[in-house]
Amino acid sequence: MRRLVREPHEDWSETMNTHVASDQLREERDDIREGVDRETVEAVEAMAGKYKHGWETEIATEYAPKGLNEDIVRLISEKNGEPQWMLDWRLAAFARWQKMEEPDWAMLSYPKIDYQDQYYYARPVSMAEKPKSLDEVDPKLLATYAKLGIPLKEQAILAGVEVPEEERKVAVDAVFDSVSVGTTFKEELKKAGVIFCSISEAVREYPELVQKYLGTVVPQSDNFFATLNSAVFSDGSFVYIPEGTRCPMELSTYFRINAENTGQFERTLIIAEKGSYVSYLEGCTAPQRDTNQLHAAVVELVILEDAEIKYSTVQNWFPGDEEGKGGIYNFVTKRADCRGDRAKVMWTQVETGSAITWKYPSCILRGNESQGEFYSIAIANNMQQADTGTKMIHLGKNTKSRIVSKGISAGKAQNTYRGLVSVHPKATGSRNYTQCDSLLIGDQCGAHTVPYIEVRNNSSRCEHEATTSKVDDDQLFYCRSRGMDEEEAVALVVNGFCKEVLQALPMEFAMEAQSLVAISLEGSVG
Repeated sequence: MRRLVREPHEDWSETMNTHVASDQLREERDDIREGVDRETVEAVEAMAGKYKHGWETEIATEYAPKGLNEDIVRLISEKNGEPQWMLDWRLAAFARWQKMEEPDWAMLSYPKIDYQDQYYYARPVSMAEKPKSLDEVDPKLLATYAKLGIPLKEQAILAGVEVPEEERKVAVDAVFDSVSVGTTFKEELKKAGVIFCSISEAVREYPELVQKYLGTVVPQSDNFFATLNSAVFSDGSFVYIPEGTRCPMELSTYFRINAENTGQFERTLIIAEKGSYVSYLEGCTAPQRDTNQLHAAVVELVILEDAEIKYSTVQNWFPGDEEGKGGIYNFVTKRADCRGDRAKVMWTQVETGSAITWKYPSCILRGNESQGEFYSIAIANNMQQADTGTKMIHLGKNTKSRIVSKGISAGKAQNTYRGLVSVHPKATGSRNYTQCDSLLIGDQCGAHTVPYIEVRNNSSRCEHEATTSKVDDDQLFYCRSRGMDEEEAVALVVNGFCKEVLQALPMEFAMEAQSLVAISLEGSVG
């Protein structure tokens, strides 16, 4: 890569005039990479600094005993106030997990995890009883929300204090370690027939719905990490959208790991009945520590006839330092089951954090004419390792799927796309389009693509495009000639590379995702 060294007081006007006329620069600035918009430029220029959520909230915390056994599973169930059927479900999963072996087929290298050296349950002491008003909420928790960007009025809502109707925009379920601190707008959503609450509350308050759908998309036996989650899952979110209902606001869950040496094992279950629609957002952060922490989550989506779910994630767990010390081990199973005709799901994710990422959001296109879409940005810098991708399983007739994956590797990171497109014999007239692009920054990183394509009938069509390239030197030179430093230039070009996925994000996440791209690539050049 060409390096341009700029002296502190060097006059660049002559260089600029030599290469491009100043009036042309002004006209072309927003066209650096297939039309990067001005908001992207401004966001990249404004961003600087390292991982900004690496601080820890010093708060009295209650822990379960360290290690994992049947007593711990029973304790978690007791803490959540669960009925016997839920405990039995957990115990069956734990018995199965004890006989399983951790998978080693992914292109990941990390020390063997000691599953007995973890805390599987942690909650603030102040959350032993749920607060009823703002005055009862631990001030340290309120300060945590404020620091994470949740406005003060949102804090009031979390504590049950009312605010003007017109100021409400996005319902939030805030999960802190193993417990849900609170869920906003529950009563308003109920007026529309929508249920939005923590999964632990749903087990107690809506047992018939949970029993009907839990484990039907991702069964207890699905894989090593999903089975572990089934035994020890803590809080996550539960969403139920009744028939013919368009959810009146976007729903969001924010996961925060705070306690040291603990794992977080949330479980999310979303059901969209016939003709319904919901957009769900998910974000996460964790403190910066020298040790690794475990995150093993499960997400199940059930989409019935003519229903649609949009599921967006900005994953920003601590990625470890420049030398690879610390960071979250992120093992996640996400799956959507389009059970009805013309059901539709869209996964959109931006993966910038975690030391290790093992994640493949998938779609089972069971209903005729059902559709699945997957848009992903996976950024790996320094010593990060990511093995991510998706699965599109075509079972119904005339089903359609689309995959757009953007992988960026920098430093000494390794980034793998692993995808499966499977079109079954009865899925006649089905189509898939896959676009998998990798971008390399530097000469010590790696990008790998592992696609599997299975078409078992003669009337379906699959298309797969893949590219691997490095950051264009001419583009960098152009940006540098405008006064940007090298990191700003790289971040700007990468945002353009990712534009197609960024545009698929809801507005609430789009600007944050653009900013994270800039921060995640800090130190990748120079």
